[in-house]
Amino acid sequence: MTDKSPIRVDIVSDVVCPWCVIGYHQLAKAVEETGIAVEIHWHPFELNPRMAEEGENLREHLAAKYGTTPEGSRKARARLTEMGAVLGFEFNYADDMRMWNTFRAHQLIDWAEEQGRAHAAELALFAAFFTRRENLADPTVLADVAAEIGLDRDAARAMLEGGERAERVRERETFWLERGVQGVPAMIFEQRHLVTGAQGEETYARILNQLSAVKAA
Repeated sequence: MTDKSPIRVDIVSDVVCPWCVIGYHQLAKAVEETGIAVEIHWHPFELNPRMAEEGENLREHLAAKYGTTPEGSRKARARLTEMGAVLGFEFNYADDMRMWNTFRAHQLIDWAEEQGRAHAAELALFAAFFTRRENLADPTVLADVAAEIGLDRDAARAMLEGGERAERVRERETFWLERGVQGVPAMIFEQRHLVTGAQGEETYARILNQLSAVKAA
């Protein structure tokens, strides 16, 4: 019997990871081109789990963590901005942009998932950070994002301040770390095929076509 169900794609991601934005939108383009339906499940990963509440200047952070020079940073931001524009996403970098701790942001996504809004939350948080340069460690900002996607602002704020999702998010992060995910984006197709990094819409289209053919066999 032919299987007409969508192809499951688990995406391990951090909302301050530009390549997660690029990779997702490349996948979305591949879905549009192939007409093959997917079912996306987002999973938490923190690029900077020990980052302080006040965050860090993005350029200084990249220099300290990766040895990125100011010129290298400018070139990378320009490249990402161009790639994003082609894919329909606005990167709005600035020299005073800050990197933030994302643990609360992942708690918001986890909470939103129970209400069928995890995908909307992930995309809204990408925009909040990269387009509007908002502080994703701030419960007020996160509550506003919740309201933006149709969830209750006060309930979101109370959840974040109470920390009721913290343990669950830590467990979910540990799950993927124990399975060898050390960087993002990491996409797992049909719970079997791991693809790391932003691989381009042609690669994703090829994967979708191959998996769709297997389902149809």
